[in-house]
Parts: sequence; structure tokens; C-alpha cells
Amino acid sequence: MADRVHPVPAPPSRRRPDQPPADAAASGAAGEPPTETTPLHPSFNRPLSPPPGTYIVHVPKDQVLRVPPPDRARRYRKLAARPARRRLLRRACCCSCAALLLLLLLAAALAGAVYLLFRPRAPAFSVASLSIRGLDAAALSSSTSSSGLSPEVDAAVRADNGANRKVGVEYRGGGSVAVSYAGQRLAAGPWPAFRQPPRNATVLAVAMRGQGVRLTEEQARRLAADRAAGAVPLEMEARVPVRLRFGKVLRTWTVDVKARCDVAVDRLEGEVAAVSRGCRVRPLWWWW
Repeated sequence: MADRVHPVPAPPSRRRPDQPPADAAASGAAGEPPTETTPLHPSFNRPLSPPPGTYIVHVPKDQVLRVPPPDRARRYRKLAARPARRRLLRRACCCSCAALLLLLLLAAALAGAVYLLFRPRAPAFSVASLSIRGLDAAALSSSTSSSGLSPEVDAAVRADNGANRKVGVEYRGGGSVAVSYAGQRLAAGPWPAFRQPPRNATVLAVAMRGQGVRLTEEQARRLAADRAAGAVPLEMEARVPVRLRFGKVLRTWTVDVKARCDVAVDRLEGEVAAVSRGCRVRPLWWWW
């Protein structure tokens, strides 16, 4: 025979004074007889108890969120230090960029002030005279031999710094000058080192020597034709390390100034009459 389940009375509930009883409200609202309900078992509302041998430790919520367990404390400190390290690195990069930008601005301001105060200009060059040996008719007839040509060219080059009223030019050592015809180099030599004050023009003696120079048949034919016509075009190229001087203290860094001069001579032996067609110098803005 099955066991009979007996209903368990529900615990009394509190109600307000103006609130009617639950059974009266349920039966009086619609005029129906009250119905009996079976309440839940008391163990359903009872909190779950831990198994035997265990303990419940109540930890504050803020401590749970802020304090990691001991086995992960090292990893927590490492992860927590990353944002601070990144902030320090970002701050150091920003400070370095700002300092570099400030230095560049100060350098640009200083260069602009010096340029406006001194108004520097590039020196001008011209070929005053030429003396040529080793390019006579006998030498040109044997230019295709095994020994080749050994031309010697002495040039008087005029360096004019008259455009600068407050800026001196310092020509450093290691410069070179070369003379060529139709792309073929004939002779080369060193550029003399000296200091040129403002408003000064100096004529320099430059000695150029060549050895084993061989001309092609086309170049020899053209050179002979130009010599017969009395107008041989030559090209002189100079590469000179130059440094500008502002007063007695301030100097610029050393830069290589390149000049190219077109010269026409009437003959190829002895003291010749040179007609300089102008020299082109790299613009001064490149120096800065």
C-alpha cells in the first residue's frame, strides 16, 4: 500500500493591517470556495549545507578583486607593470622627439639669422691663361701608339670673392682640377689650399699633367680639325673642399664645391690665347 503524503502547513507570513487574509481575498473576489494548495517541502527553501569536513571562508569583495592568489602573484605584478613601463617608454620617446625638434628649430633659426646678417655668395671662377705642351702635331700623329700622349697644361685660374663683403672662403687641401677634350681627360692636378678674405680676387697657378692618354681615331680627327680652325674647345672641372668663414670664430662645415669651365684656345702648343666662356658653380643654397 502506497504511503500517504500529508500536506505541510506553510509558514505564517506577515501582512499589513489593511490587507485582507489571503484565503478571504481568494474566495471573496469571485465568490468561489477556497481551494487547498500543497506547499513545497521545507527542505527546498533551506540553504545548501557544505559536505562534512569543509569550511566556508567569507572574503570581502574588494579583496577578492584586488589581491591575486599566491600562485599568480608574480604574473599579476608583471602584467600590472606593463602599462607603467609603456607609459615611461612613450614619455621618453615624446621627450626625445621634442628635444630633437627643438634643436632642429634652433639650428634653422641660427642659419637663417647668419644668412640674413652676412648674405653669403658663392665665389666666381674664370680661366685667365693656359700653357699647353705635348699636344702638337707630332704628338697627335702618334696618339694611337702604345705609349700614348703625355700632355702638360699650366693654367692660371682666377678665384673672385668680391661678392662677399663679410664672408671669407677657406680652400682646403685635397682638391683637384682636370682638363679634358670631348669627354677624354688630358691632364689633372691638385688645387692649391689657401684662405681668401672678403672682397678679394686671387689668381692661382694650377699645374696639370697627363700620362698614357690615348685618343680614338674620331677624337684625333676632330681635334685636328678644331686645331686647324683655330678654336679648340676644352673643359676644365674643379672639385675643391671649401669652408666659409664668418668673422674670426664662426665657420661652416666643409663641402665639396664643383666648378666647370668651358675654354676655347687658338692652338695646342706654347702660350695660348684662352677665351673663357664662363664657369658654372653649384648654387650656394646647396652648401647649407
